[in-house]
Amino acid sequence: MNRDRMDKTAENFYNVTEWPHGDAHEDIGAVINDIIADIKKRQDSTDHDGECGKPGAVIYIPSGDYHLRTQVFIDISYLRIEGSGHGFVSSSIRFNIPEKDWKDMHELWPGGSRILVNLEANPDDETAGAAFVVKREGNPRISSVEFVGFCIDGLHFVDDGTGEDIPENTYLNGKTGIYIASAQDSFRVTNMGFIYLEHGLIIHNADALTIHDNFIAECGNCIELRSAGQASKITDNLMGAGYRGYSIYAQNFGGLLIADNNIFPRGTSMVHFENVVRSTVTSNRFHSFSPGMLIMSGCCSENLVAANHFYRAREPWAPMQMHDNGLTDDYGLVRVSGNNNSIVANHFSEIIDTPYIKPVGTSPVILYLAAGHGNYIAPTWAAACFAAQVGAMISNQDAEEFPVVTVQVAEKSSANTVLDSGTESQVVLDRKRNAFRPTPDIPR
Repeated sequence: MNRDRMDKTAENFYNVTEWPHGDAHEDIGAVINDIIADIKKRQDSTDHDGECGKPGAVIYIPSGDYHLRTQVFIDISYLRIEGSGHGFVSSSIRFNIPEKDWKDMHELWPGGSRILVNLEANPDDETAGAAFVVKREGNPRISSVEFVGFCIDGLHFVDDGTGEDIPENTYLNGKTGIYIASAQDSFRVTNMGFIYLEHGLIIHNADALTIHDNFIAECGNCIELRSAGQASKITDNLMGAGYRGYSIYAQNFGGLLIADNNIFPRGTSMVHFENVVRSTVTSNRFHSFSPGMLIMSGCCSENLVAANHFYRAREPWAPMQMHDNGLTDDYGLVRVSGNNNSIVANHFSEIIDTPYIKPVGTSPVILYLAAGHGNYIAPTWAAACFAAQVGAMISNQDAEEFPVVTVQVAEKSSANTVLDSGTESQVVLDRKRNAFRPTPDIPR
């Protein structure tokens, strides 16, 4: 929404800084809850004049810093909470340089319309540390709630007792940006910034959900679609989870569209499907420091994975080089368990110094069919090399190729078709149980 076009005199428009009860800068949560109570009080009829009901409202957060000491609880439809900018700036960079150098930085903290989550986490209740909780039972499902254009900042991570030199690198604090606990319809999360939260978004039982054009980074987990869901999209986001968590996780989902995202390190995976069917992962750019970039677990069936770029490299940043997701390079950059999936026209770049391949001497696996049948693998290109300047992402100088397994089909997987996705020596499968057409060898 264009702020200049907002009708700021309308009775269903609220500015948190102008609300007469409470101080939004000291506790925006209490202010928003009071505004929601006012909306419910005024909009108390589901049907009046034969065609009118509860139109909902807009809650506007101007640019500024707002402490959240009271959790926001949303149980009304048609609510739009909107700010004036996602305000992202890296907190990880700040926390990993000497504090004496902070004075020379142009900015220290995120900006825009920034909510500072000052809640106490409770290990027995994962909703306790959530800035926003959405929950309503009954019919119809809560619908058309929108979060637009502001920043949710978890501020700090905490010591996890593992001896981490810098506790700000643990990605743990029990805080969540938005927690949607009940089934819902047509929610939108757009133009948002999420930073230093253990969980950016946790959403249960989503239907017709849009997560679009957000910046979700330096969070333990970015997007978690739990329980079940259908007909939703995750598009055009910039995101990257911590080494413990998911960038995108979806469970028991049908009809999920994941497209045009730029997902960067260092999550345990870029996309993890668990029992997801008839969904698409297309035209994304994935960058990871570990294997297991795209994982389909359980029984994932009839999904399309196409026209993505997968880039696997080694962690170049010294403070994080001791961390990875624990997987070895024979696990596969893509690992599939399920039936009748199509994985076509993807490009893989594995650029890593061979001493860092685990176990040493292993030929890394690009695509691993672990279980299931009827999967279709067609033109897949893998470039695998090591370089003297492997830490420079744009470098392609002084590179030498090393051997990889482009496709490996496990004994538990059969009746698959693998076409033009590796030479005779690069593909490992049982030809009596799978169809295979090799990529021609280039004369050397």
